[in-house]
Amino acid sequence: MDDWTIFGSTVLYSPRTKLLMEWGGMDLNDEYIFSMEKKMDKALKGMAELEGGAIANPDEERMVGHYWLRAPGKAPTKELEDEIVSCLERVKAFVADVHSGRICGEKGGAFKYALVGGIGGSSLGPLFVSKALGTPEDKMKLFFLDNTDPAGMDAIFKAVDGHADETLTIIISKSGGTIETRNCQMEAKAFYARHGLSFAKHAVTVTGEGSKLDRTAEAEGWIARFPMWDWVGGRTSVMSAVGLLPLALQGIDIDSFLQGAADCDELGREPNILENPAAMMALAWYRVSGGKGGVTQVVLPYKDSLDLLAKYLQQLVMESLGKELDLDGVKVNQGLAVMGNKGTSDQHSYVQQLVGGPDNIFVIFVQVLKDREGESICVGEDSTSGDYLNAFMLGTKKNLEDHGKKTMTVTVPCVSAYNVGQLIAIWERAVGIYAQLININAYHQPAVEYGKKCAGVLIDVKNRAKALLLEKKAPMTAPQIAEALGANPQDVFRLMLHLTANDPELTVNMNDDDVTNSTFAAK
Repeated sequence: MDDWTIFGSTVLYSPRTKLLMEWGGMDLNDEYIFSMEKKMDKALKGMAELEGGAIANPDEERMVGHYWLRAPGKAPTKELEDEIVSCLERVKAFVADVHSGRICGEKGGAFKYALVGGIGGSSLGPLFVSKALGTPEDKMKLFFLDNTDPAGMDAIFKAVDGHADETLTIIISKSGGTIETRNCQMEAKAFYARHGLSFAKHAVTVTGEGSKLDRTAEAEGWIARFPMWDWVGGRTSVMSAVGLLPLALQGIDIDSFLQGAADCDELGREPNILENPAAMMALAWYRVSGGKGGVTQVVLPYKDSLDLLAKYLQQLVMESLGKELDLDGVKVNQGLAVMGNKGTSDQHSYVQQLVGGPDNIFVIFVQVLKDREGESICVGEDSTSGDYLNAFMLGTKKNLEDHGKKTMTVTVPCVSAYNVGQLIAIWERAVGIYAQLININAYHQPAVEYGKKCAGVLIDVKNRAKALLLEKKAPMTAPQIAEALGANPQDVFRLMLHLTANDPELTVNMNDDDVTNSTFAAK
């Protein structure tokens, strides 16, 4: 076959969704695809069972049903279908009441701003979509309290200072016990109190039914409570109330967003993998990693509004696929790292290594065909700025391939709610298919939970160390404190450096000759 014919065999185009994918740069030749036919067929059958309600997360005995969120009719029971539909209707009704002013602040102020308090999957998806689709005409402006950094929260509170009664707060936590989110909630409560306002009269929650947060919101009379189901993982929750509520408040067309994902899911159910973009993406990952992981997926969207795509995909891909054990308990240490930002500006920081460095990366370009609304001027050489953006993308792609690096391209017509829904859906499904191929549970995160437990232990050490210093009223080194508490001196040293920098009751005497012999004391 000539080069053009070969190229045509590596391009998938969906007339219905306008999605286009090229995988010619991933070495997916006919021989390899044929060799993977049975394995891919098994993976797709596994996905069908997952969507049919099989226990996909055996560690927690849970179904995994984020696909039902955009196609409720595919839920395995009528009860689940009704819950999804009811929640969507409630979100729309609530948003309509907020936009009309029927639901307003304690003093009658129409809500113009929303603080979205959540961590990880409860913020990364909504944050990405909010940034991608935001316009100056948005009905409300969103601010994300997505960390427990006091200075970061202060910057957000400052942005809405003077508009407290016009600010709605959405607290998002499935379990209701996420510490970072609890901290954001308490900081927001203090913000309203500083303005003489009741937090509850400006607060909404998205949480599991009956969770501690749900019970608190009910007891305190928060404005509204929306469900978060145990069969939806945080990193795949953007199409539940977690994302739909804040995004609809912003003014984004959530129906189109859901439809884009639903239509892309239909493509992902196609048994012919050459017509299935998610399957081809997963197969490309398997090809470049040998099914063993250990490579980096570099995501390069060539559009400013998509610059948070890689950040969002880091959690979706790495938390799902980064696993020590497979489903049979065999140690596999699987994982695909994700990095990237936007082309062309940010590629200057890493393309040199992508091209000339180790052969442990592959690049997925995300191309957006529509440059802007309205016509573009000619900036030089009979070309627009958008022409240059496209040429730089194609030049980088050619440069990488000429140096033996693997690439593929996902192309959408424009950045719209529909197309952003598609992009999320294709990666979500590719993660699911790849997990089937390598026999892992993509829907739990034991390492994350372990880190949270460690943090709780350290908070206890910090509190006991302070109590000890207040009791002793004498300077103590970290090893001395650690011995008294039965703790690790390194942990104590690090904890006390931070504590004495922020707690007015404590002080530190830094030993310039040997910093590890610094002493800590009550003032």
